[in-house]
Amino acid sequence: MTKKEKAKYIIEELEKLFPETPIPLDHKDPYTLMIAVLLSAQCTDERVNKVTPLLFQRASTPAEMIQLSVEEIKAIIRPCGLSPKKSQAIFDLSHMLLDQHNGEVPSNYEDLEAFPGVGHKTASVVMSQAFGFPAFPVDTHIQRLLKNWGISKSDNVVVTEREAKAVFPEKLWNKLHLQIIFYGRAYSPARSPKKDIDYITRTIGTRAAISGLK
Repeated sequence: MTKKEKAKYIIEELEKLFPETPIPLDHKDPYTLMIAVLLSAQCTDERVNKVTPLLFQRASTPAEMIQLSVEEIKAIIRPCGLSPKKSQAIFDLSHMLLDQHNGEVPSNYEDLEAFPGVGHKTASVVMSQAFGFPAFPVDTHIQRLLKNWGISKSDNVVVTEREAKAVFPEKLWNKLHLQIIFYGRAYSPARSPKKDIDYITRTIGTRAAISGLK
């Protein structure tokens, strides 16, 4: 199969499996989404969704967040891991939002990626899920699956994102990246790849990916 043929197959199969793509991180606006995505680094969405209600009950706006100390934020978000770094980032970016953006989350990559703790992937999620701009955020599931499926050969997320955008229609990016994540969790878990359920990899995967199924 060519890359275009594989892309068509992926789109068709994922649409059958996941016609609806609810955003997995609970949030109410761009600010709470950005905080939730920041917390999700090296942490499951499920755990983030258990922590954010406690955090947002105390502070769900930049103005409220800076009333907390970094230590208070750290104590709340500790179950998400990397709490010293994440708590400082949340505190600092909340100050930046108030000082530079009137408390509003900006809707462009340059400003988003200037915030501490907000890299390109987090900015892409905010741009796509909060503002509806076409984006293709590449997380660990997407990186792994697109390599297994022969859409990208790279281990570099920037390259993988570029190659994904080249082969998948722009109008599908926002939905498709979530569909791939959902497929990875349900059908192709990284730690225990299952030959009996991971049928997309069985059908279009690279030789190495197929041989890795058990």
